[in-house]
Amino acid sequence: MEDKKNKMKKSSSLSLPSPENGIYDEEKQSCGSDSPSKTSRRKPGGWRAMPYVLGNETFERLASVGLLANFMQFLLTVFHMDQVSASNVLNIWSGVTNFIPLLGAFISDAYIGRFWTIAFASVFEMMGMLTLTFIPWLPQLHPPPCNTKVGQQCKGPNKSHLGFLAMGLGFLSIGSGGIRPCSIPFGVDQFDSTTDEGRKGIASFFNWYYTSFTVVLIIALTLVVYIQESVSWVIGFGIPTVLMFLSLILFFIGTRVYVYVKPEGSIFSSIVKVFVAMHKKRKLKLPDERESNGVFYDPPLPKDSIVKKLPLTNKYRSLNKAAIVMEGEINTNGTPTNTWRLCSIQQIEEVKCLLKIIPVWATGIICFTAMAQQGTFTMSQALKMDRHLGPKFQIPAGTLSVISMITIGIWLPIYDRLIVPSIRKVTRIEGGITLLQRIGIGMVFSILSMVVAGQIEKVRRNSAIMHGSADGIAPITVMWLAPQLILMGFAEAFNIIGQIEFYNKEFPENMSSVANSLFSCTVAGASYLSSFLVNILHNTTGGHGHPDWLTKDINQGRVENYYYLIAGLGVLNLFWFIYVARRYQYKTRLEVDDGIKPYSEVHDLQNMKY
Repeated sequence: MEDKKNKMKKSSSLSLPSPENGIYDEEKQSCGSDSPSKTSRRKPGGWRAMPYVLGNETFERLASVGLLANFMQFLLTVFHMDQVSASNVLNIWSGVTNFIPLLGAFISDAYIGRFWTIAFASVFEMMGMLTLTFIPWLPQLHPPPCNTKVGQQCKGPNKSHLGFLAMGLGFLSIGSGGIRPCSIPFGVDQFDSTTDEGRKGIASFFNWYYTSFTVVLIIALTLVVYIQESVSWVIGFGIPTVLMFLSLILFFIGTRVYVYVKPEGSIFSSIVKVFVAMHKKRKLKLPDERESNGVFYDPPLPKDSIVKKLPLTNKYRSLNKAAIVMEGEINTNGTPTNTWRLCSIQQIEEVKCLLKIIPVWATGIICFTAMAQQGTFTMSQALKMDRHLGPKFQIPAGTLSVISMITIGIWLPIYDRLIVPSIRKVTRIEGGITLLQRIGIGMVFSILSMVVAGQIEKVRRNSAIMHGSADGIAPITVMWLAPQLILMGFAEAFNIIGQIEFYNKEFPENMSSVANSLFSCTVAGASYLSSFLVNILHNTTGGHGHPDWLTKDINQGRVENYYYLIAGLGVLNLFWFIYVARRYQYKTRLEVDDGIKPYSEVHDLQNMKY
């Protein structure tokens, strides 16, 4: 072992660039540094690029949301699927769509950059929208309409119908896989984060991004859904397709204004290298702090890098073995002879950032499972309620989700302008409360929403059974669903926005694509969990002459039990989240004290947690 120490000390003169050889205790510093690294100056597009970036984002989201906002009803009424099959299609497709951004982030970071990733993905999304527009347009691509007046049995889709549907959804998945992980980072790239003006621009960009997203959802869930249900599915799908084409044109118009950040290599390959190098050096003993001078590989970052230098920490300490320099492992120019045996401190600390965020990420799955019901069983409820608003106008079932969006749109300005400043005076935290506290509050609202949804479903079903209408519609207004949707709006305002901001702030700069794809993976996990629960309950509940909870006729089922199950899982998940959050240490934490300044590494460590 003594020979190994001598080899380590002789092999490199590279030392950590911080006091006491740069070994930071995990109680002093966590996964990052507040001081920016020295980067070369660039001329960012800034707000000159925003009309094209935000315009492209707005049209793209309006197109994709407008196309799919009412898709559950499309599958029920045009494809004649039962609610379990339609729910499975949506959940499986959503799962695939939200996992693919990991691949998009890899391609963007390793090979072609964010601009070309968004460009190619937009073309695939356009192809997907064209395909889905053809389905209601051409009779041979969907089942024949039902003639319920003569008692005709509705025919379901055949293999060719399902194949064409799968092709369209597949193109959309590929498109989303490139756009979702790159859209926010590409907008952030347009600002210089090393200047006050650039940082203010980035903060403003997030506000405009959230605002435009909410406005888009409201338009899609009202105007576009109404056209789909009351005018024509062809026109209702065609409008989003045209908007996607406009998005593509607008994106390319801004090519002369954009800042193009070159791909610096994929973080995924770097992660694998860290674990391989650690495994190969697993038998080495980590040196004490006093003996660490020159032991760890810590090259300087490239001058034009946008990444901030991360110091070595003692969290997940065994990973540090991957940076121990052995004899002959460094070339004369300072590069490793084998990148699968020697990794830099920067690579190791980036992996640590990912590892400590994963437990927080996992808690979002069950919370989002509750939110996902707005597009499935909430719509099934709405279809069996009185949706008339006046003698002639009928509210489309897919429009009801706009109640959540209106809640978000009203709440966010009040929260940001009135509540946060008041709380900030007490907590001395920039955002009033920590991001993890914001995420936790959203979880509470999602649980309450499921409990209320179960209670309302019992009222709706009892009314439908007592009324005994031939169409099974309960003679109560669909606005009975408003309380559960309002509560879900609060859940989204706290949890979703909190998650997105948390990932973007806690990941290093070169992992921003991963940060945004990680939220998509939360949605994917929720979709698969929802599909798993639906199929388990469909196959195991009921029996002895009683239908299952999620049977085709919602009036004969027990959908409220499904809601209560999700609420129960949410309570267990909340306890786990509190346990994880109380042990989390932030990369950056801002304190308010006659202005905003970073916390000292040794400042009130207990207050830096959940």
